[in-house]
Amino acid sequence: MVKYGLDYTRCRWILPLLLGIGVIFGIIALAGWGWLESQTLPYVLQASLWQICRRGDQGGQWSCESLMGYAWGRAAAATYLVGFLLLVICFALAIIAFAIDTLRFNFIRGIGGLLFVAAVFSIMGLVIYPVKFSSEIEMTGVNMFSWAYGFGWTTAIMEICLGFFFCCLPNYEDQILGNVKPTYFYSSP
Repeated sequence: MVKYGLDYTRCRWILPLLLGIGVIFGIIALAGWGWLESQTLPYVLQASLWQICRRGDQGGQWSCESLMGYAWGRAAAATYLVGFLLLVICFALAIIAFAIDTLRFNFIRGIGGLLFVAAVFSIMGLVIYPVKFSSEIEMTGVNMFSWAYGFGWTTAIMEICLGFFFCCLPNYEDQILGNVKPTYFYSSP
């Protein structure tokens, strides 16, 4: 990417594309039912970020309860949602930044800083949820934090990594814009 510069059409949109993938993973985490599930038979527990559903041991109907009745449930949902909204804002800003012909590198560094703030909020929600869930809600059998919770962590890790990329990209401004004289390692005899 640095070799060809951000004017190289295929490389220019890699970072906004990765942010878009992070947004999709965040949507999956917010809407997914697999934050916590029963691992072994009988499957009696299933939870999302928003509610928990239980079923009797004999396989009856599922009864659901909102986690928004708990202060920690509201805190976990709010902090993860704030992190997700900041990620969406960064995605929109990245599209704007890379669509402009002349890149504003300080603007790109600001997107990186905002991604770190989004990661902090996402991680706060992802830590509050399991700690308080396992201490305040009675669980039976063997349970595991499942696929939607994993998508939440993937989103947070992507926010951190892309934050580094966006913050470090302005350090290579001259190479990207082609203002550096090429260095040749061949010397004549």
